[in-house]
Amino acid sequence: MTKMMTEMTGAETTGTWAALDDHGVVPALGGLIDGTGMWRPGALGAIERTGRFLTGTWNPPGPEGEDGPGIAGEGSWVRFIGRIGAVALRAAAPSTRPERRERLLALLEMWAKSPFADPGARLRTGTVVTERLSVRDGRGAAVSVGWSRAGRRTFVDLRRGDADPPGLGEIEEVAEVPRGWGSAEQLRRLTSLVRERGPMPWDPQAVALLCEGTGMGRAAASLALAGLLERSYVPFLDEHEREVLRLKVAEAEDGASELARLTALQRLELLAEVLPEDPAELWEPDGMRGVAERIAEAWRALRGRRVVVPARTLNAVVGLQLLRLSAADFCAAFTNPAAEPGLSAPLDTWIKNSEYGPLVTDAQWDIVRFEDRLHTVVPHLGWVYAELPAGDPVREGLPGLVRLLLERLDHPGLLLRAGNPAAGTGRTVADLHDRFGFRPYAGPERLDVASIDDGLTVVTDGAVDRKGHQPPPKLYFRPAFYGDDERSRTLAAATSGFHRQDLPLVEWLRGPACARIVERIETAALPAGAYESNPAASAPEVVARVAGTLGVEEDAAALYLQLLALPAPTDRNVRTWNGWQAPRHQKAAGVLVERGLVAEDKRPRAGRKVFLPGEWIHAKKPYQPMEAWKAELIGLRRSYNRRLENPLPLPTRTLPELFAHAWALVEKGQGPA
Repeated sequence: MTKMMTEMTGAETTGTWAALDDHGVVPALGGLIDGTGMWRPGALGAIERTGRFLTGTWNPPGPEGEDGPGIAGEGSWVRFIGRIGAVALRAAAPSTRPERRERLLALLEMWAKSPFADPGARLRTGTVVTERLSVRDGRGAAVSVGWSRAGRRTFVDLRRGDADPPGLGEIEEVAEVPRGWGSAEQLRRLTSLVRERGPMPWDPQAVALLCEGTGMGRAAASLALAGLLERSYVPFLDEHEREVLRLKVAEAEDGASELARLTALQRLELLAEVLPEDPAELWEPDGMRGVAERIAEAWRALRGRRVVVPARTLNAVVGLQLLRLSAADFCAAFTNPAAEPGLSAPLDTWIKNSEYGPLVTDAQWDIVRFEDRLHTVVPHLGWVYAELPAGDPVREGLPGLVRLLLERLDHPGLLLRAGNPAAGTGRTVADLHDRFGFRPYAGPERLDVASIDDGLTVVTDGAVDRKGHQPPPKLYFRPAFYGDDERSRTLAAATSGFHRQDLPLVEWLRGPACARIVERIETAALPAGAYESNPAASAPEVVARVAGTLGVEEDAAALYLQLLALPAPTDRNVRTWNGWQAPRHQKAAGVLVERGLVAEDKRPRAGRKVFLPGEWIHAKKPYQPMEAWKAELIGLRRSYNRRLENPLPLPTRTLPELFAHAWALVEKGQGPA
């Protein structure tokens, strides 16, 4: 770096930012640049020299065109021109760790001295076919700013007069750069304010405003106000950053997941114009609220506005630790499913070749987003129904989501995954001809492997890998034609057992339990604020029968039913569902203990103090330990080690039906013992 600096001619150099020109620039800009693996030490120096070459104040050491200012990453930094406000917001945010703030401030200080911060500079960016690095004459200058890709490079040029600037080669794409917040004066003022006063103060009210204005979750809104941080901001939030943003680890991860679909360019555009004309306003008591309002406006223009869901609902969904969707995306699938990716229109899918064998695809990969929702929302429909109160917008949206999913499944052009053949069924397509016939699959492209298509089921052989190993066949199906016929029974028999993938979800969505759950919600069987998991509200006649038979008050009867039937009747859950304070809960539990119906104990991860008699089955996170009798009641299978390490099964009864069934078993003498 020292050698580079001594070779510069013309303008003075700034040791402050030069000393910071290292790998630390990349994590500081995480989420705002692409190709982070292509960034190397010297990035700030290359950007600075690019600006000076364009203005004629720096000369390359070699012959013209053979040497240039240097390459900063893969060239995505040119998007900062007219959008540098995104970098400035992150530099001023109180959550930014000091070593990253210094690099961001260094970039802003250098940017303020460059033509990129000059509103009068006539700059363009684009793509050019060339291997040249730079060119300059009286008309202006042009510089290659990215690595070569098949002979093409990103470039930036500056025009001095009316004529076009000199060219590096054949221009394929070109556009004038946008102009927005970030004049040299604004940048100098912001950086000096941050150095003099420290970062701008954090304002939780600004977070609330952004949530209200967009439907974002609180964590995502916090990350947006901190400069649209993402996981490439590595290492991701440390303890101090989370403390400033008031986020727990799981919340921060969920917020990053909610923002994950934003590209680097979208992040820059969202934040380009959100800072005030006078940066000093950021240190005023309501300074961040103005930023939040402007981010909300930009967000609505790009992504629209989602329904705002209660914070308690979002927090509860975060606690589910979903793998495929953020909490906000999960809630949006219920509150406005027709607007969600993968659900907004019928999907036409087909099977294509890939390096790893055949796979299902579509024109825009919406099948991935459809399956993300199918495999996330359907297994949790029972949770939404049981553990969110009547009137909650997510719970109230369940019937509409189910109807839309059923509509999408009825589209004849949709192909889904059925899994692999059951053990003993066959190891190749040839072994399955007697079940599915001989007609091959005919899609938009010819498959590289053998196949069968009987109209409902498609079977493809696995692709042979480099070691000569061939995986078992894959089965796909068209859910529109799956029902009660011979072809469907053949498919169901061929995929029995584990790894049936999409089939069980389709069967359950079309089944009677799902229909009765939808009916329970649509008929407004519960008053607003009541929970289906509270039998006093959802099954009062069963509670009355239990109370009469046992000779106890209804509180004790309701608690007994919850202990019998619900997977996780923790003390916290029971008090939430029933609206009880601790003394009322303890009184009801005490009655059950006195009658010998339950026993007091301490058990790992139980979250409660009273238990049904009989065997207790342990489980590690994220699975729920419970009594063996109850696991059998709800159909939860043990894993190979006799523990509960399987997800909860899809419900086969509504909760009033389950409460009644559990009590009927007790009355027959088949209860826990």
